[in-house]
Amino acid sequence: MRQASTKLKRIYSIDFVRGIVMIIMALDHVRDLMHVDSIAQSPTDLATTTPLLFFTRWITYLCAPIFVFLAGTSAFIVVEKRNNIRKSRQFLVKRGIWLILLEFTLVNFGLFFDSGFHTILFEVIATIGISFIVLSLLLRLSPETIGAIGLSILLLHDLFPLLAFEKDSSIKAILSPLFTLTVTPIGTSRVFVMAYPPIPWLGILLVGFAGGKFFTLPEERRNHLFLTIGAVCVMLFIGLRWLNAYGDPAPWSAQPTGIYTFLSFINITKYPPSLLFCLITLGSMFLLLGGLAQKRNQLTDIISTYGRVPLFYFVIHFYLIHTLLLAILFMQGFHWSDLNFAVGSFGRLKEVKSGISLGAVYLVWLGILALLYKPCKWFGHYKAVHKFWWLSYL
Repeated sequence: MRQASTKLKRIYSIDFVRGIVMIIMALDHVRDLMHVDSIAQSPTDLATTTPLLFFTRWITYLCAPIFVFLAGTSAFIVVEKRNNIRKSRQFLVKRGIWLILLEFTLVNFGLFFDSGFHTILFEVIATIGISFIVLSLLLRLSPETIGAIGLSILLLHDLFPLLAFEKDSSIKAILSPLFTLTVTPIGTSRVFVMAYPPIPWLGILLVGFAGGKFFTLPEERRNHLFLTIGAVCVMLFIGLRWLNAYGDPAPWSAQPTGIYTFLSFINITKYPPSLLFCLITLGSMFLLLGGLAQKRNQLTDIISTYGRVPLFYFVIHFYLIHTLLLAILFMQGFHWSDLNFAVGSFGRLKEVKSGISLGAVYLVWLGILALLYKPCKWFGHYKAVHKFWWLSYL
């Protein structure tokens, strides 16, 4: 059994960085649901995108890996505080099951507003749930060993698509959903989309769990370490990306203009998260943790408010965004009978132009943040003063 740490209490820098993640995550979801071109075009397709649209999408790449990494870090803090492997394992299993159920019910419905659940999406909440269950089985190992397992996954999982399986291989059919994005039909009218394959994201969470030990270090040493790790990750990203040899399945190439060549260089793969994707996103996280996260003021307090209640925020922001989308569609002249929720387009029709401009997306995003601030502040205070058991699952 590990010795309980007396240094681990609520860590402001984690709430701050997680708050940044929640804020920019809302931008991505507003764009995805509302932008006029989001149904038909990819914002990272260099043939059709603009630099502003590309960066609006690219900046949100930071969200999922940081969210998953810090979920692992929070699990480390919980385990250290409990100082009881059996109780910690029970908590992680129960929380993991709860998160999986939440993904396939409230989260999926909030995203699609489809009562028939024709598209069943396995995304970040479910993959954290699976990772918590796997982590619970590894708690007897040292954080260093768990971190080594996580790093091995991050370094090597990009090899999976390169493996030579026989045609129609049953082994490949079983393993592919664990490593790569897959779409599996369920009957004639439903599909299961494995958007966040568990193995690569498990690697991030396990590294995040091991990284929890960094928060037991003295603050000055910890900040220096974070800045060093962040700088190394960014430099490794630049070097490996320049070589165009390993770390991402989509190589970069020279484009007609310098800005588009740069966009090609940073146009990395999220589904699944490639090694290069992890290097630049988690490297940015370490730079934030070692730099900006150490400056406390009124603005950082506001940002941290969202980071203290990430799951609460995550669930309700989908319902708010989707409700506003319906209001916009009605104002644009559509009627309820015009909307189709069964095809995974959030009610919008793919063959009919609808939605709002990119500038309006930013305005709606700011409005969403303003509307969510007071509920998040209230719930954060409620959790702080009440110790009901069920609050640990929210």
